[in-house]
Amino acid sequence: MLDSQVNEEQCVRIAPAETINRQLSEWQGLRADVVSAVKHQPFECSFRSQQHLLVATEYSERDDGETSVEGLPKSTLRNLSGRLTFVPAGHHYYGWQHPRVLTRVSYFYIDPHAPLLDADSRFSETDFRPRLFFSDPELWRLTARLKQEATGSGSQLPHYAEALTVLLGHELLRLNNGATHAITRGGLSGWQQKRVADFIEEHLADEIRLAQLAELASLSPYHFARAFKQSFGMPPHRYHVARRIERAKTLLASSTVTQVALAVGFAETSSFSAVFRKVTGFTPSEFRRVVM
Repeated sequence: MLDSQVNEEQCVRIAPAETINRQLSEWQGLRADVVSAVKHQPFECSFRSQQHLLVATEYSERDDGETSVEGLPKSTLRNLSGRLTFVPAGHHYYGWQHPRVLTRVSYFYIDPHAPLLDADSRFSETDFRPRLFFSDPELWRLTARLKQEATGSGSQLPHYAEALTVLLGHELLRLNNGATHAITRGGLSGWQQKRVADFIEEHLADEIRLAQLAELASLSPYHFARAFKQSFGMPPHRYHVARRIERAKTLLASSTVTQVALAVGFAETSSFSAVFRKVTGFTPSEFRRVVM
């Protein structure tokens, strides 16, 4: 859900405000705040909230400045590009800089009590540690995908961002516990794979929530997402999209592009064409002309 009204009490305060453009998106348990500087002049930022803050700095270099997170030493690092910062709820975040380039940064505000974050993970009870300017490939990939969803250039599947929110929460737990990305053994059992795959095939044109699939397999959403990827080689949302496109390939032999788009759950032909091309490398019309 996009929101053009920025509530400064709930977002990182940036001053002067006229130096930036920002775009807000909100999902259950998570808000994304995509910020781009439009003026090359000094600015400062600050934040304190009962929500966690994850900062993904896409592009930022400064000639002078410092950044601090309560509980950690201040940093005067000059090149901040590609760095992450995590500010636990209740901690103060502050920074100022004389920028060398126009900054691009995404702020993610995470509700510690979000129902999407598994109750059995005790996310809300976790005492998270602050982190300033660190690198983590998996977290970075998740923030990049969430930014795409926030700016309208992502999967265009309604509940994809919710699934990413679940994964984001558990990646933060993994990071806080010092765990690595070791692959655990085992995926879904045979009956779980069949039940889930059959359900997806029967509902290709429908919106499918991660929680629905997890319930079919009698697992929590997080453990289901992990086990599904081990069994099918891709996350549930991507598998759903792949099956939609496979069905679309067959239907294109006898139906118009508009008819096929509706049949596999896309309200707009343009959205269908974009996803089809992303998956196959062809537009639907090109696929029918070149491949069929």
